[in-house]
Amino acid sequence: IYISLTTGLRIGEICGLKWSDINTDNGTITVNRTIERIYIVEGEHKHTELVINTPKTKNSCREIPMNKELLAMVKPLKKVVNTDFYVLTNEEKPTEPRTYRNYYHRLMARLDIPRLKYHGLRHSFATRCIESNCDYKTVSVLLGHANITTTLNLYVHPNMEQKKKCITKMFKFLGK
Repeated sequence: IYISLTTGLRIGEICGLKWSDINTDNGTITVNRTIERIYIVEGEHKHTELVINTPKTKNSCREIPMNKELLAMVKPLKKVVNTDFYVLTNEEKPTEPRTYRNYYHRLMARLDIPRLKYHGLRHSFATRCIESNCDYKTVSVLLGHANITTTLNLYVHPNMEQKKKCITKMFKFLGK
């Protein structure tokens, strides 16, 4: 959960994260796989399959820096785990997103935290980046969006305070 909150990874990317994707020397996480359950229709028969795939777009394959706290958490673990194992299970086999989402919701209920969608962690990450005046292109790259427009449309919502600052800034520039 903390990884998603501090990196903006999607739930399928978290489920697909292996210890080998975490580089504690340079403090980065490499995103190069995602896990999803897909429907397969074969004639009259329908079933689902868990598939390990590359992320949504080529831009979704990315390298994300970890903050100091996350790096401090994973550094000692990285020394004792099998790097071929998945981070969430610490086994050869991954957790599927639905199972992890259910775990997340049970944890929120146990902690008496309002039920929020797991994807809300990604939105929180993006929103905090924007509020911290990170440039939109960098936020877009961190999120793995193919187009900066996606980032702008989903995460950039100026509030009244920002609008007032913009007007004040413009009039200062104009010398008024």
